[in-house]
This record gives sequence, C-alpha cells and structure tokens, in this order.
Amino acid sequence: MSIVGVIVLALLAGIGWYFLRINPSVQQVETIETAFPEESLRPTQQATESGSPINVLLLGSDARASDGSLLTSLGDRADTIMVAHIPPDRETVQIMSIMRDSWVDIPGHGTQKVNAALALGGVPLMVQTVEGIIDQRIDHIAVIDFEGFKGLTEALGGVTLQNDIAFSDRGYDFPAGEITVSGDEALAYVRARYPFADGDYQRSHNQRALLRGAIEQMMTRENLTNPERMANLLATVTPHLATSDTFSLPDALGLGPQLAQLDSTRIQSFTMPTLGTGMEGDQSVVYVNWEGLEEIREAFDQDSMSTFEPAAER
Repeated sequence: MSIVGVIVLALLAGIGWYFLRINPSVQQVETIETAFPEESLRPTQQATESGSPINVLLLGSDARASDGSLLTSLGDRADTIMVAHIPPDRETVQIMSIMRDSWVDIPGHGTQKVNAALALGGVPLMVQTVEGIIDQRIDHIAVIDFEGFKGLTEALGGVTLQNDIAFSDRGYDFPAGEITVSGDEALAYVRARYPFADGDYQRSHNQRALLRGAIEQMMTRENLTNPERMANLLATVTPHLATSDTFSLPDALGLGPQLAQLDSTRIQSFTMPTLGTGMEGDQSVVYVNWEGLEEIREAFDQDSMSTFEPAAER
C-alpha cells in the first residue's frame, strides 16, 4: 500500500497545478479522461458568501499496471482513499481518510466495501460513492503510485513528522516522537499495519502524519516563492501521477496566495467516523458511524472550519 496523500500536487492544486502547466513535465502526467459521473447523479454545487469549498479525492496505487497506466486495474491496486477539504474561507485544510473496507452504499451495486467502487465502475463510480458519503462535490482527483511518493520524500530531503507509537517494520525502527523518513524508509512507515493491534486504523493515522509533514515542507515560503524549486519537486512526482484536468489557470493563481498562509496548525487530519470492524458474509468490514459522519457533513457545509475539532478516533 502507498500513501495517496503525498499527491500534494493535487491537494495544493492552487499552487502545484500552475507550475505543472508551465513545466514541460506536464506531458508525463496521465489524464483521467472520464473522471466524474453524469451531472444528474451529483450533488449541487455548494457556495457561501466567501465562495465554494474545494474537495480533492486522493487515491493511492501500490504499483503501476503492466501496460504502464496508473488507471488500468486500479480497483485491484488502490487501497488508500482520502478527501482533502478546503473550506470557502481557505483558512484551514481538513484531510479525511476513508477506510478501504468501509461498508457503504455503492450506487447501483448495493452495500459493499468502498474500495469495490473502483472495480465496479472505475473512478467515476468512486467519485459518485464518495460524493454520497460527504454530500458534497469532488472537484479534483489524483492518483499516485508509490514510486512517486518515494521520490517526493527524497526530493524534500526527508519528511519530518510526529510518530505517536514506536514500532519496527520491514527492517526499519520508528521511535516515538519526532522522526524524519525518506525513500524506502518512508514507504515502510506508511505501509505498516501488522505491528499495530488496530491495523489499518493506525496505518491511516501514520499516513496522515506523513502527509502533514510533507505539506508543511512543501508550503514553506522558500518553496512557494521559488518557481524553479517548486517545478523540480513537481517534476519528481509527475511521471507517477494521474489527475483530472479540472482546475483553470485563473483559479490556480487566485487560490495559491490564499493557501500559502497555511501552516501545520491549520491542517487537520482524521479518519471518517467508524464503529469498528465486523463480518459481512466472509468479508471483514469497517462499519461507518453515520451519526458521526453527519457531524462531518455539517462541518463541511460551513464557510469556515477554523474551530472544527474532529471526534477522537477509536
């Protein structure tokens, strides 16, 4: 498993997309030709006096398919799902992990694990499923394979993060506290689940911890005011990235300065509320806490989420 979240290019669409457009490496980015469901199947666009929220769907793929495409057989290879929510006031970012085994309604296919949407209907059905979960539109989509993630952590000179639980996996030791990981070590950190009693829960938590660190390092003034450095960082990722082409250059130029003010204290990360695991037939699944999710939906509808505090995770 890889971490999608470090598709910071997608999360920072207002900044990264601009550099992609002027960087020759844009030709290496695979385009998701049909990324969204039919308009009649989608939520209406939300807007407040301050504007509209931005929701980015982030998908992680463990390995590129044999034909060289990130999108071939994605349903068999993508098992990391995140939504990055940027409220209308642009003062915070919320990153919500969706457990791959979450037991949800997949339109036209009944109740199944959320990840099954990719196998049943590709990216458009996954978008429709996630839009049903958050009750908002997905604006942008990005898929990254683990080599792109690995390269980005190396290009950043390592990613510093706060590790809550000491553990060892794949030949690496990760002490509790502030650590810096890069390359294969970073991959081992975000893939690990067997060292933990709650498996995927802690893995999702660790993925978001690394994501926070990567965002903080990418969004330093040194990077944001240096087009050449930013372009070089993005060029490391682009050969391993597939995106929806849904962000206009004027929008990008307008949003970039707003996001540049963010620091790690304004980036919140949490797992979609759940009630724990259980069995459906011969499948181990994660049950969604729909009451808790309704609180997330209500928060996502607000102009600002500066005072939002996600519920404690299990």
